[in-house]
Amino acid sequence: QVQLVESGGGLVHPGGSLRLSCAASGFAVTSYAMSWFRQAPGSERELVAVIPSVGGSINYADSVKGRFTISRDNAKNTVYLQMNSLEPEDTAVYYCNAAPIVALYRTGYWGQGTQVTVSS
Repeated sequence: QVQLVESGGGLVHPGGSLRLSCAASGFAVTSYAMSWFRQAPGSERELVAVIPSVGGSINYADSVKGRFTISRDNAKNTVYLQMNSLEPEDTAVYYCNAAPIVALYRTGYWGQGTQVTVSS
């Protein structure tokens, strides 16, 4: 059974950091393009970062470049999103996604989401 479980969200002050985790089961994270999306209230879900299964390059949304880092621990079958220099605009529910390629994210697997709130 495929499952993605996110954790690590919370309340942080502007300028602070958080590390989100996405623990996968039922498949190997090396076999899928693993992505982080986020959705703020009243907004559409947007792609934040993606790490491809093989080859390719890691990509980030322009709004998070230089502040967020996506990584993968194959031994733990887990994907991370290190978020630094957080801004109030980063407040959203963050979701982990697994798909054969990121373009197929709509039909991929989703986690339940983890809330990130950046506020003073």
